Amino acid sequence: MTNQERFIQIYKEKITREGADKLLEFLMKSDFFTAPASTRYHGACEGGLLQHSLNVYDCLVDIMARPRMKDVYGIEYSDESIAIAALLHDVCKVNFYKVGTRNVKDENGRWTAVPFYTIEDNLPYGHGEKSAYIVSAYMKLTRDEAFAIRYHMGFSGTEDPGNVGRALEMFPLAYATCCADMEAAFLMEGKLAGEQK
Repeated sequence: MTNQERFIQIYKEKITREGADKLLEFLMKSDFFTAPASTRYHGACEGGLLQHSLNVYDCLVDIMARPRMKDVYGIEYSDESIAIAALLHDVCKVNFYKVGTRNVKDENGRWTAVPFYTIEDNLPYGHGEKSAYIVSAYMKLTRDEAFAIRYHMGFSGTEDPGNVGRALEMFPLAYATCCADMEAAFLMEGKLAGEQK
């Protein structure tokens, strides 16, 4: 099964609320399935955004399945909320990256043009808030889902740290999505991923 097939299968099985079909149509017409996840860090390759979204989903499912999440903390979310937060947290990156070229010296010292990703932001609305905004245009989000998508970057963004801390404390799905995003980006896809092989 390809990553695209897996994403669509999870999406259709788990996300069934009104408007979900229209959001999936939007994703299918966009570059979501081929876009990178970043310009040079985790997932800076064709299909990186899709892979990252699936990695965050797998990590979030694992986090939420920990016995103490429910038994000790009393935290439990539906499969739909988990899928929405994980699979859609980075839709702000749809139609966001463009391929450009830059000159780099090859092994013989000659300059050669190589492709690289640039940013072309036609909807400058932040990061997490842009993802929540895009998703909300198609389907209604619960408050927990909206905050999970909005604050999935945790303290690594540019927002007021006090707001981040309050959001992660008030909305456990936001905290868990932030943890899943960091695990995917740093342990599964980042420099540490290559060291673990």
